[in-house]
Amino acid sequence: MTPPSGPARPSEPTGPSRTGNTPEEPTTVSAPLQVFGVEDPAADCIADSAGGITFDLDAPGVPDAPGDWSAALVLRRRGSDEEAEEFRLPLAPNGDGRLRAVLPSTVALPEGRWDVYVACADAEPRRLVPGLADLRSLVDRRPGPSTSPLAVRIPYATKHGNLSLRSWLRGPHAEAGDLRPGTRGLTGRGRLYRVQDPAAWLAGAVVEARLRRDPDVVVTTPAGAVTAEGADAQDFTFTLDFAEPAGHWQGGLDVWDLWLRGAGGTETARIARILDDIADKKQIFTYPAQDVAAPYAPAQVGPYYTADNDLAIRIDERPPAAG
Repeated sequence: MTPPSGPARPSEPTGPSRTGNTPEEPTTVSAPLQVFGVEDPAADCIADSAGGITFDLDAPGVPDAPGDWSAALVLRRRGSDEEAEEFRLPLAPNGDGRLRAVLPSTVALPEGRWDVYVACADAEPRRLVPGLADLRSLVDRRPGPSTSPLAVRIPYATKHGNLSLRSWLRGPHAEAGDLRPGTRGLTGRGRLYRVQDPAAWLAGAVVEARLRRDPDVVVTTPAGAVTAEGADAQDFTFTLDFAEPAGHWQGGLDVWDLWLRGAGGTETARIARILDDIADKKQIFTYPAQDVAAPYAPAQVGPYYTADNDLAIRIDERPPAAG
């Protein structure tokens, strides 16, 4: 899939988010573990289509008998020191001097960024670096029918070269598809997951744009069924007129978060793009801003993906013409 082109967007504004963004990790690492040698230990990752991850580590000289070895893969949630925000997965010899740990899709790993460590005996856990990553099963992923929360985990390399895991746990979930921003508004397509009856849920559904600085301000637009070839009862489409959010703009930067509200108005799903192998969409899927004649002043409006891969639109002042 080729991401849409367009100028890079400025950094996401500060403010409340669904999961709480945390800063990038510190560069400090603990002392080396002798069993892994003097180099930083690396982990190969294999993702499965259900949301599970398998980690394989090189550990030359370890015994092949599981009873003779004790180690763990440690996942620590970024920005939290609480014991509850740590998961330990047993590491066991997998033959050929390798150790394996498995994170099943059935483990309810809370949303966030999880730094990956290896713990050996009484030594301090040590950060892992990325090895090979087989994420082919995540490309254009289409989860099967279920009402349980959707588990998504994507391993990635941090800016310091260490291994981390991005986790989402959502239900219901509205997966964003094609987006077409135009001079009048944003036309989008999506697919609904993790509801009992998607057709009934979408009948009369609306897309809500919620003003982040004042969540009581909401703009709605109908969400209709997709009639294109290959579409089914889970697919939906919408068109959001930029004039409505622009009418609330009073200068500066405004962000509107997009949600899908089901029939009856009781359940909502954040519109996001998480069902692929790209951990951070923000700098990859970029869209051109559109000029809007807002009542307050000339403005620019356009969609973007947040640091959590949620879909939002932003309204800002139109830059002065060059020259």
